[in-house]
Amino acid sequence: MKALNVVGSKVRKLRNQRGWTQEVLAQKLQLAGWDVSRTSLAKLESGLRWTSDCELLFLAKVLAVDLDDLFPSGLELKKLGPQFRKS
Repeated sequence: MKALNVVGSKVRKLRNQRGWTQEVLAQKLQLAGWDVSRTSLAKLESGLRWTSDCELLFLAKVLAVDLDDLFPSGLELKKLGPQFRKS
């Protein structure tokens, strides 16, 4: 299986650091204006779905982090899989 985003694992880590369940994070995101389900959030965290730029903004706001904090540290763009490369 190929991951469809690079932020999922960091979102999960940040959520867990706050002691939030996926349901709690989904509710907080909904209150901020993003109509997201717990199932969709679970797929995001697992890398099973794409993450849009707007969704990244919601995640950063609700998790109270900078956008950069959503991405893995030391991410080497040249090593990303073909699913992330421009055709």
